[in-house]
Amino acid sequence: MAAERQGGGGGRGAGAEENKEHKDGKDNKENERPAGPQPGGLGDSLGLEILQIVKESQQQHGLRHGDFQRYRGYCSRRLRRLRKTLNFKMGNRHKFTGKKVTEEILSDNRYLLLILMDAERAWSYAMQLKQEANTEPRKRFHLLSRLRKAVKHAEELERLCESNRVDAKTKLEAQAYMAYLTGMLRFEHQEWKAAMEAFNKCKTIYEKLANAFTEEQAVLYNQRVEEISPNIRYCAYNIGDQSAMNELMQMRLRSGGTEGLLAEKLEALITQTRAKQAATMSEVEWRGRTVPVKIDKVRIFLLGLADNEAAIAQAENEETKERLFESLLSECRDAIQAVREELKPDQKQREHSLENDSGKVSNIQYLHSYLTYIKLSTAIKRNESMAKALQKALLQQQRSDEDGKRSPRPQDLIRLYDIILQNLVELTQLPGLEEDKNFQKEIGLKTLVYKAYRCFFIAQSYVLVKKWSEALVLYERVLKYAREVQSGAGAHRNSLKELPDVQDLITQVNAEKYSLQAAAILDANDPHETESPSQVKDGKPLSERFETFCLDPSLVSKQVSLVHFPPGFQPIPCKPLFFDLALNHVAFPPLEDKVEQKAKSGLTGYIKGIFGFKS
Repeated sequence: MAAERQGGGGGRGAGAEENKEHKDGKDNKENERPAGPQPGGLGDSLGLEILQIVKESQQQHGLRHGDFQRYRGYCSRRLRRLRKTLNFKMGNRHKFTGKKVTEEILSDNRYLLLILMDAERAWSYAMQLKQEANTEPRKRFHLLSRLRKAVKHAEELERLCESNRVDAKTKLEAQAYMAYLTGMLRFEHQEWKAAMEAFNKCKTIYEKLANAFTEEQAVLYNQRVEEISPNIRYCAYNIGDQSAMNELMQMRLRSGGTEGLLAEKLEALITQTRAKQAATMSEVEWRGRTVPVKIDKVRIFLLGLADNEAAIAQAENEETKERLFESLLSECRDAIQAVREELKPDQKQREHSLENDSGKVSNIQYLHSYLTYIKLSTAIKRNESMAKALQKALLQQQRSDEDGKRSPRPQDLIRLYDIILQNLVELTQLPGLEEDKNFQKEIGLKTLVYKAYRCFFIAQSYVLVKKWSEALVLYERVLKYAREVQSGAGAHRNSLKELPDVQDLITQVNAEKYSLQAAAILDANDPHETESPSQVKDGKPLSERFETFCLDPSLVSKQVSLVHFPPGFQPIPCKPLFFDLALNHVAFPPLEDKVEQKAKSGLTGYIKGIFGFKS
């Protein structure tokens, strides 16, 4: 308790924000009786919405951003306010006097809230220490101590709720809360069987409570069930259930694009599972060469690669697929960084990667090339997936024009295919694959496929601005690329299965060519398209054509031309020059007499000074 009181005091430094809340009177409302039946007489029962209070407090005071220290400080302050309101102080400033909530004094549900806040404070401190234990392993002992303290408070809460004064719903919630904290403690102790039993008990109680109330009230209970389900499956996997790993992957996939504690917990559990499997992995084979894998982070990544690709293939919407792609690329970058750190000590091997005897790159360099290949291939698949989504949006836009939204344009697809082609160029430059002719041939065919699609959408962009000849030339270039792919595929058809079908592209281009020719003929014969003074744009700004009417769409755009800026130079009269001509016609008074006297005086004095005469 002393450690927690000290931690609560440290929470006072969380900033003036919490003090401001107290001044505004917000904290005073929390000291009122929580929701639930209130003791109005002898027949009334006490009630406390345990899960609702816990969830609301956590979301409003730091846990939305994973700030357990802020939440712990909030619990300490709320405990102090509750004790003051209930006149249930632990002594005074000079002496501590321990008190316990007993069934005899249980006349207000705020006494139950007091025990609940004690448990929440200890639990939040344990979660804070769990974050810090990643860099300071010794804090794990303190973490287990705080979790035991939280379980002790939860047991006290459950014991008090067994009283006849407490209603049935509160009793069930107290039992579920106790089972949840017990499961968390056993989970940290890696006592998988006991943890799974506690979590199952908690899950059963919350499922029954969810079925007993309306849908609005059951939302919180169902959320708690979803939170503890990954822990149950992970415990089952550690006990010996091999199917639990697949269920964890399915849970991760069902979580979709959601963020927060559930998604983070799933990622952490899956990573822990892969770390155990990585101990049995020693090598990997790629393109006929076996490479030993000694880096744990690379082992974990390669073990989860197939699962991640399967999850991406099973994703139901683009948002989920994009999130999984980003997660896979992030893990791949971390693995590549770990390999680079292994390459740094051997600078000569990195600069001259060819071995003297075999003529091949070193194993660590080849592993780096393999991981880079995975990263670039995944980036290509992600951009291709985004391109397909944009193509669907482009077709829907052509069918039904919608205002108020930024509609996709062919230029967006051109940018994606440019990035894909750049990734393909980087693939051809990977160390160790320069002499692999089959690999270079596959990359060349893929480059032709994506060049064809890029040319197609460039032609589409020219069609939008009615540049018919340019679009027709680009369509012919698309057909040229597509025929080259069909003629050169041969033995590489298996590697082209995942790529877009060029035959569909040829069919679409032929249809677009006929449509383009028809549109060009209609455009040439359309009398409304002839230039008229009201439609000609002469490039002059608005300030120079006030007298003429001109339909200029740029006036309502962001690049409107109002005046020439910066303004051009104009000739102006320069500042006049003044010449003093009168000086030549002025007669000055003679000064010879004064000049001679001065010279004489000066010469006489000079002679006297030489011979030593002084006047």
